[in-house]
Formats: sequence, C-alpha cells, structure tokens
Amino acid sequence: MQLYNTLSAKERAALIEEAGKDRLTISFYKYAHIGNTEIFRNHLFIHWNELDVLGRIYVAHEGINAQLSVPADSFKAFKTHLDSISFLENVRLNIAIEQDNKSFLKLKVKIRNKIVSDGLNDTTFDVTNKGTHVDAEKFNQLIDDPDTVLVDMRNHYESEIGHFKNAITPDVDTFRDSLDIIEKDLANHKEDKKLVMYCTGGIRCEKASAYYKHKGFQQVYQLEGGIIEYARQVEAKNLENKFMGKNFVFDHRRGERITDDVIAQCHQCGEPCDEHVNCANEACHLLFIQCESCAEKLDNCCSIACQEIHALPYEEQKKLRKGKVVSNKIFKKGRSEVLKFKK
Repeated sequence: MQLYNTLSAKERAALIEEAGKDRLTISFYKYAHIGNTEIFRNHLFIHWNELDVLGRIYVAHEGINAQLSVPADSFKAFKTHLDSISFLENVRLNIAIEQDNKSFLKLKVKIRNKIVSDGLNDTTFDVTNKGTHVDAEKFNQLIDDPDTVLVDMRNHYESEIGHFKNAITPDVDTFRDSLDIIEKDLANHKEDKKLVMYCTGGIRCEKASAYYKHKGFQQVYQLEGGIIEYARQVEAKNLENKFMGKNFVFDHRRGERITDDVIAQCHQCGEPCDEHVNCANEACHLLFIQCESCAEKLDNCCSIACQEIHALPYEEQKKLRKGKVVSNKIFKKGRSEVLKFKK
C-alpha cells in the first residue's frame, strides 16, 4: 500500500503536461480534536493519491491545514470524500484567484504538533473558542470604524507586497512572533477597541482570535476566508476593495494579484516591484523581491557572491555545501545585509 509520494517534482510536472487537464488550487483548514493523527493521515493520503491530488497537508491533534492542487474533473469526488469526514463536511474551500496547473508537484501529508506553529505552551485556552467571523461587507464596515484596530497577522515578507489600508503590519518573521507583540501593543485597549484581524486564508486569525479572547480582549473579529475569500466577495458583490497589491501564497506562484497597486520595491535596486523569487544559489535560497533587470544582471541571485557560486559546476557547488548544517536559518525570507532596499 502506497503511503508516500514516489515521483520527483520533475516527473510529476511531465505527467501533468502530458495529461493536459486543468487543475484547481485549493486551500482549507479546520480546527478540531483529532485522536489518532497517523491513522487519519494515512486515510487522507490513500484516498487523495487515487484522485491525483497534490499538495502540502499538515495534520495535528488540533486539526488540519491543507493546500492542494486537484484535477478539475476530480473535484466532485474530492468534495464527496471531504464531506464523508464528519468534521470536514461542508468545510469552506478557498479556491485560488489565479490558477496554475503546477502550483504543487507532490502529495505530502505530514503529521505536526500543531497545524500552525505558535510557540505557545499554554494549554488552558480552547483553540475552537474563536472570535466572530465577518464577511467582506461587514469587514469593510468594521475597518471604517474609528474604534477598530486592524491587524495583519501575516509575516513581513507577506504584508510587504500587499495589505489592507491602515492596517498594522508587524515586522515579524513568524506567526509566533506576532502574538505577544500585538497583545503588548494593544494591552490598554482590550475592552474599548474592536480587534479585527486578517491573514491569507483565515487559519492564523482563527487561532489568534481564540488566544486573544483567552487573554481578555472583549471584541475580537476575523475576516472569514482571509484575503482569498475577501477578493472573491468584493468582485461578486461589487464592494469597495480596501486591499492594496498582491496576496502572498505558499505555493510555486508565490503571489496572487488582487489590485494593480505595486506597493513594494526590488530589494536590489529600489525600483517598484512585487515579484518574490528564491536565490538561485541552492546553499542560500533566500526569498526576496527582484525585478527582471536585476535578475538578468545577477543570474537570479541575491548577491555577487551567490552569483559566483551559482556559476560553478554543480558538483563543485555540492562540495561547497558538504558538511554545512542545513536548517530553516539558511532559508531566510527577505532578511539579509546584501538587500540594500529591503524596507
């Protein structure tokens, strides 16, 4: 019985091209109490692998977080399977604004301690005791209220290319960094202000809303479905779009354009730009914003030093990496002294 992906990304990409079928990029999450995560994980993999579903899925005792690519002609079967799972019946599915058949090239279903890393050891709050969900129309009304504090629950590299007008955008690297910072900054407004939060698809806000209610905030709201669903409702209902720029997404696209505003700049030359790339030097892999001119000049690298390494034969590059610790510290996101125009 196959329980793990057996094809490389290159092999999968070739199969997708050969099939010539449209695929849908979808995300969803659900906080729930899952007992045996391994059995649930294997159940998902077996059924979704048969449907040619690809993506990155995290399963934990607190729920599921999924980002997927599903063949369009298998969507009905996929939805039927979701609905057969009691706590996922009629779960909200965020369908990407911009579709890409190669948004995901492997099926990875992984067991995690939490579906959203929060760095918290506080087990006294119930993650399912969430704040009030609001749709796009109510959200617009709330953020026009002078008694509202609007907070972006995403990281610096996400909000840099797009955010809501007048939102507080914490300069943080991770979700866990933002929780205590926001509580400290708003400590004097737990009763008199409406705390309104948003993120990409809603998962971080939902956990944050439960946490801030636990910490004594009286009026806690979150944008249901996040930026993805907001953009859909704004268009469908002809509402005022209060978002500016692009929505960062965690697949090969790296971003969906919500408005034509370009609010970021190339980290290397300072020209208006909001295209995220990874440094072509595999030993670096830094995520940063790079315009076409700088990409051509530096061979898609973040610096001259990385460009020189990238120009070496592949085997020599491997020798340079040998013995070096590879960790999340290497795969930094927009934090480097070589990026002269990083805000």
